[in-house]
Amino acid sequence: MKALIVKSKNQAEMKFISDLLKKLGVTTRVLDEEEIEDFGMSTLMKDVDRTKKVSKEDVMRKLKSK
Repeated sequence: MKALIVKSKNQAEMKFISDLLKKLGVTTRVLDEEEIEDFGMSTLMKDVDRTKKVSKEDVMRKLKSK
């Protein structure tokens, strides 16, 4: 199964697209901004290079420098 994410310009467009998809028999779900951010973060986490390791000291040094 695949998914399609559509970001509407306004509420009227959202309703139009949602109604159209329902008429076509496509299941829809509205996501709020937080859910969209969570999706993006999980996508980034899946694509990260996990082969390299960083020491705790390097992480702490980087955090302290900010």
